[in-house]
Amino acid sequence: MQWRALVLGLLLLRLGLHGALWLVFGLGPSMGFYQRFPLSFGFPRLTGPGGPAPGPAEPPGGPAGPAWRRPGPGAAGRAPRRRPGVCGPAHWGAVLGGRGGGPDEYERRYSGAFPPQLRARMRDLARGMFVFGYDNYMAHAFPQDELNPIDCGGRGPDRGDPSNLNINDVLGNYSLTLVDALDTLAIMGNASEFQKAVKLVINTVSFDKDSTVQVFEATIRVLGSLLSAHRIITDAKQPFGDMTIKDYDNELLHMAHDLAVRLLPAFENTKTGIPYPRVNLKTGVPPDSNNETCTAGAGSLLVEFGMLSRLLGDSTFEWVARRAVKALWSLRSSGTGLLGNVVNIQTGHWVGKQSGLGAGLDSFYEYLLKSYILFGEKEDLDMFNAAYHSIQSYLRRGREACNEGEGDPPLYVNVDMFSGRLMNTWMDSLQAFFPGLQVLIGDVEDAICLHAFYYAIWKRYGALPERYNWQLQAPDVFFYPLRPELVESTYLLYQATKNPFYLHVGMDILQSLEKYTKVK
Repeated sequence: MQWRALVLGLLLLRLGLHGALWLVFGLGPSMGFYQRFPLSFGFPRLTGPGGPAPGPAEPPGGPAGPAWRRPGPGAAGRAPRRRPGVCGPAHWGAVLGGRGGGPDEYERRYSGAFPPQLRARMRDLARGMFVFGYDNYMAHAFPQDELNPIDCGGRGPDRGDPSNLNINDVLGNYSLTLVDALDTLAIMGNASEFQKAVKLVINTVSFDKDSTVQVFEATIRVLGSLLSAHRIITDAKQPFGDMTIKDYDNELLHMAHDLAVRLLPAFENTKTGIPYPRVNLKTGVPPDSNNETCTAGAGSLLVEFGMLSRLLGDSTFEWVARRAVKALWSLRSSGTGLLGNVVNIQTGHWVGKQSGLGAGLDSFYEYLLKSYILFGEKEDLDMFNAAYHSIQSYLRRGREACNEGEGDPPLYVNVDMFSGRLMNTWMDSLQAFFPGLQVLIGDVEDAICLHAFYYAIWKRYGALPERYNWQLQAPDVFFYPLRPELVESTYLLYQATKNPFYLHVGMDILQSLEKYTKVK
């Protein structure tokens, strides 16, 4: 495709200038994010506002701090460098210098940087890690929701402490790990275990449970997995091998329907159309339910609910999910176009006014674009493009281009949704999804630069801390709960560029997981 060839041509040019630095970038001894960012660890500190680089006694960035702390230009200032996904002929002509470079040429030239034997070894390592986790869950935890890796036993909802939301929001007493693993079994090519697991789910899993779960978690993990497995079984092309099941009668689709019907009460008796955050699968919305919900949780249901509606021929599910998205969208700031992270579902009042790319907002943006890709509804793309423009205008700080010009490297910060003023100096690990989303919209250049920021943190710690303070250059919250966002962005950047650098990133991540997160 022409788009892909252009992107690959861009990466050819960039490799000539920065390829060696990229390899150094992954190996350097230090990491300074007040430093110039043409992709290594050991570059000199950035000049503070109006002065030379600070000495050891000064805080990073000088007394006024780095430019990231200064307000963004807003709607009247810097607009996005180009419309999302659109690069004019003049832009590409200047970048490519009139030279072509198709995917085949790029593969021939750079495939030696990550030889097929190493690729096969890493693929086998990934498969082995999955099998290790899956087999031990089945041996030590099934039919409970997940394996407690410290006690080597199963666990489900915390019945003794209903306020333990970290557990109870996710674990619904419905063999969550088995359901969640169905599509992965198929993608791994394990037809016999996939077919066995599907039959086990059909015969043993029920949603008629006195479990109060988070609507968002039940949707993305359980509903999404049931629909994915159903699609894999019924796909005429069978891309992962023969995953068909004899006498399959759409049981997984019926189970998905049953679960979604049990989630529907969350959308009732809400004045805004924004759903309650939690629902009891047997009795509906709890009497003491919270009227506050996060934007991501309420606005990230459309992919699964929309797919269910289209498979069933029943518009109810897509309609309620779309109503929630439109309700949230209508509450955005008229001045900045930004949304907050926590809203009251009855009044529409913003309880949390922080606007960023991390917790509370991340998947709202993701689902706008992915819903458009999946369903082709133009209003989803229109909302995403408007949101992306506001993000670029108010959240993005630093120099215009990733590897050119003066000033700090680009970074996306947390701001007040109404004023655009900086609210804090941390980013959280969920933000690492954003480079992948930028790839999908076509802003590959910015995605490359932002991904490098997160990967540098990973290289320093062997994981992404849950929250990282970019001013102090240190973690604020220290744990890493196996989040996949950086992996997805790495995968999408590799698919867009075929740059073997991203295979090396994938290998680093696999080896870190194997080294730091595996127990007996």
